[in-house]
Amino acid sequence: MEHYLIRARSVTYAQRMQRVLDRGGIGSRIFRAPRALTDLGCAYVLRLASGDLQQALLILHRESLDPVQIFLFQRGMYREVEA
Repeated sequence: MEHYLIRARSVTYAQRMQRVLDRGGIGSRIFRAPRALTDLGCAYVLRLASGDLQQALLILHRESLDPVQIFLFQRGMYREVEA
């Protein structure tokens, strides 16, 4: 199933992002980033449905909560995408 991962600066930042998205009507879940996506030992991502990315980015940008990186999961692989 296709989805997006938005990488946050920290777990606290990810939690803030999730609260803002929830208020905007966009569901997300916080996970540790897959090792293949980061060289950091403890990075966190929010998982979003594929149709929610553009609206989520607008909401986050309004609140000055811009993501570090964005990845698309498609056909069993992750690839980084531009915001």
